[in-house]
Amino acid sequence: MYERDTIAAISTALGEGAIGIVRMSGGDALVMANQLFKGVNLLTQPSHTIHYGHIVDPESKQIIDEVMVTLLRAPKTYTREDVVEINCHGGIMAVQAILDLCLQMGARLAEPGEFTKRAFLNGRIDLSQAEAVMDLIEAKTNKAMQASMNQLQGSLSKKIRSLRQTMLNTLAQIEVTIDYPEYDDVEEMSLQQLKTTAQAISQEVQHILKQAQSGRLFREGINTVIVGRPNVGKSSLLNRLTGWDKAIVTDIEGTTRDTIEEMVNVRGVPLKLIDTAGIRQTEEVVEKIGVERSRKALEEADLVILILNQAEDLQEVDLELLKASQGKKRIILLNKQDLPSQLDRNALAESSGTATIIETSMLEEAGLDALEDEISNLFFKGQLQSTDINYLLNSRHTQLLKQALAALDEVQSAVAMELPVDLIQIDYTRAWDLLGEITGDSVQDELLNELFSQFCLGK
Repeated sequence: MYERDTIAAISTALGEGAIGIVRMSGGDALVMANQLFKGVNLLTQPSHTIHYGHIVDPESKQIIDEVMVTLLRAPKTYTREDVVEINCHGGIMAVQAILDLCLQMGARLAEPGEFTKRAFLNGRIDLSQAEAVMDLIEAKTNKAMQASMNQLQGSLSKKIRSLRQTMLNTLAQIEVTIDYPEYDDVEEMSLQQLKTTAQAISQEVQHILKQAQSGRLFREGINTVIVGRPNVGKSSLLNRLTGWDKAIVTDIEGTTRDTIEEMVNVRGVPLKLIDTAGIRQTEEVVEKIGVERSRKALEEADLVILILNQAEDLQEVDLELLKASQGKKRIILLNKQDLPSQLDRNALAESSGTATIIETSMLEEAGLDALEDEISNLFFKGQLQSTDINYLLNSRHTQLLKQALAALDEVQSAVAMELPVDLIQIDYTRAWDLLGEITGDSVQDELLNELFSQFCLGK
């Protein structure tokens, strides 16, 4: 248990609401709360109980609010310290007044993420689990939420620790081989054994890395760009997927002058939808800027939804968009199926390649289910089912795994060159340390401060 001062912060979002929560953690949390609370003597109450009463200003004796106080004694708390949570009426004034009183009692305003940082430093969770807390808060779909919860429960930690234990056993055997070569009864670590172990660890690391891309998509959303000529139904599609009139829809071409972004949940997959300005040649200054932004969004997209008007034949801009989106994961929508078809399907087939083509009518909301199914299948069918999402690798995890993989490759190269075992051990130990940075078993204070500064205040 680390000895620290008592910290306090508002743990609910600022603004009006049903309740607000002020949280305190530290050795003096119960004493400070008891000086403010009028109801029962908190110091004599058992842990994990909640008590009705009032928060009263000790100096003016003025009642600040009617509250429920949750009392949690160490070590079975979020931080493994004494924790008090004051549940008051929601609203800026009430929670701020109670926080101010806590600070007057001697508590220090918590830094962003400091409650979770204390949970890590006190050994309740490791670093990957701490990062999962933020992922859980920011989860945009039920699948992302479940993956974050699995990681919070230790799914990634167990995998990494298992690999590090295997590597530690190998390192111990190497040390014995180096330090006690004269003992015949000591099993010597051969180069072939070292190579076999390094290969096995590398395969496991590669398997974990396969989830890195999926983790990024579930955390940040699939960058999905809706492109097409003016007035083909782009904004209508955005409105249908979001469920409300986010974009203006008219018969006038060029209504959308800029990119419009919205996050939506499609079959458990988060889509960061970007409705772009209709791409065409124009001399109108504002629309021209919008067209350029549309082209840039197309270049950066994970998924392209290209909408064509099947009531007209392919035009030069359509062919240009078909060419520009080649190499991207894309879905082609043939919109306006409620109108007679004028589209040359053979010409489209030549230009679309293997892209999935779906017939739709935004007016009649036809084809949207097929579109949502195809988006889900395009990214995760046969690769990732909801029950297989064990964790969401962030960029830090991914970078460390790649560095560890490179170190293990160096081990195998050194074995092939038949270098001395003590030299090979250097890269092997480096890989072991890099994996330890994921769980926080080997990590510097500067990194911890940087990671937890990204948390919201009060968590």
